[in-house]
Order: sequence, then structure tokens, then C-alpha cells
Amino acid sequence: MTAAPIETPVVSAPARAAASACAGVAAEIALVHGWAMSPRVYAALEASLHGQVVRTLALPGHEGAPPVRAARLEDWADALAAGLADASVLVGWSLGAMLALDIACRHPHKVSRLVLLAGTARFVADDTGWPGLQAEVVDAFQRDYASAPAATLARFLALQCMGEPRRRVVQQALAQCLSPSAQEGRCAGQAADGVLRPGAGRSAAPSPFEDGLAILAAADLRPLLGGIRQPVLLLHGDQDALMPVAAAYRLAQALPQARLQVLEGSGHALPVSRAADCAGHILAFVGARGDA
Repeated sequence: MTAAPIETPVVSAPARAAASACAGVAAEIALVHGWAMSPRVYAALEASLHGQVVRTLALPGHEGAPPVRAARLEDWADALAAGLADASVLVGWSLGAMLALDIACRHPHKVSRLVLLAGTARFVADDTGWPGLQAEVVDAFQRDYASAPAATLARFLALQCMGEPRRRVVQQALAQCLSPSAQEGRCAGQAADGVLRPGAGRSAAPSPFEDGLAILAAADLRPLLGGIRQPVLLLHGDQDALMPVAAAYRLAQALPQARLQVLEGSGHALPVSRAADCAGHILAFVGARGDA
């Protein structure tokens, strides 16, 4: 299903320059993963982006990337933007999609086109009727991850795979893409069963994964949406239990140049469960094959 583009006001000079640079489809495609995951989650999608220049970026503190000691989405977005080539086609999944939105707005010369997989402008539902997870569910994830990271991650993976026809296979694949240190939480001596071993102590500062949950709980990008002038493609599963597809419809309506493609019979784990389909839509969107 496609959301009709909305008329846009005058486009800023940086955005025009970025769009011009992408005209020949020579722009680099940059892939940003979601919370607690690693760039490995994009392996199948990257393999399907035939003939394109692709770069995968790790979130701060994930998969060896330097941490950013601030639980603010803007700081994480700035760290990622520093590693982007100008006029990149920026693809973000889940938390990565929220970061991509922020980068497109505040660093427009870095982004020529934007692709959001299972994206939203606000992760938490609120009293305005914005679709998302209930605040108490998000609070519980934060609280439980601090005390039992491995068990909490297992629940998080299960939630991402709800609605997938091959749910067990997708969940196993996602588990292989977790950032290795995500299961450690803040506990230096915590084993995979979540038990703190004798002599193990907690670090004084939250881990990057706790910071990531704090960002998901607090970030609200809705005020920025009208300032995002780049063309945006939204890909969203109709069975997404982590971020309902209603959020994608609202996002498509709020963005000046957006079109929404709903993938039927899919949950939240699109880079794994629908890698080839996502790649096909991305290639069409950037002009490498037909029209999106």
C-alpha cells in the first residue's frame, strides 16, 4: 500500500545537493541496525543489494563501536553521521530507523534518500493516540534488562518474531545477530542465565544497551518530521507486534515525501525474514531497478 506524497515547501540547499548527488544511483547505501543487534543482521539484505556500494554501521557501544556516554538520541545520531558519506541512501531498522530520521533532519547533506524498516517517530504510545508499545511495557523492559539481560533479550527477540510464518527459524537467526556484549548488561560477572556470580560487581555507568532502551523510551521525533525533505520509503510488516503498522501509516502521513509499502504476513524482523523483498524495494526506490 502506498501513501500519496504530500506537497512540500521549498527544499533546503543541503537537501538539494544531496538529492542531486544521488541522481546517478552511485550513492553509498548505509545500513543501521536496531537495539542490541549487530551489523550481521543485514547480511542477507546486503547480499541482495546487487552491484551497490554498501556500508553497515554499528550503533554506539554495539559490536565494538565506541560508546557515546549520553542516553540521548541526538548524540547517537551525531556519532553515526560522522561515519556516513555525503548523500548516502540511509537505511535504518527499528531504533536505527529513529536515528536515521534524526540524521536526515539535522545532517541533511549526509542523506539523499531514507529507507525506514519497521520505523516510527515515537516508540512509546501516548495519550495523543500515537501507536506504539505501552509505557508500562517499555518501563518493564528497562527494569528487567538491568537485572536479567539475557532473559529480557530472549523476550525481546520473541516479540520481534511474532507474526512471522517461520517464527522459530527467524528467531534463531536473529539470536545469531545479537551484539555479543548485549547479554552481559552492566554486570561484569553475569552469566548467560542472568545470575550475578560471587565477586562480580556492577560498573557505575549504564551500559550502551541500557542507554539504548532509555533512548527508545524517551525519544519523540514527531516535531522533526515536517523538516525531513528527502524522499522516504517505509517498509513495515502488517503483523508487527513490537511496532504496530498503524505507526507507519501515521509516519507516512507526517513526512513531506513518503511512501509506505506494507509487507503482508511479516513481523518486526524484516532484515532477516524479508531480506530479499526489502532489497528489491530499496533498489527500485534508489532507481537501480524500475520504480518503487
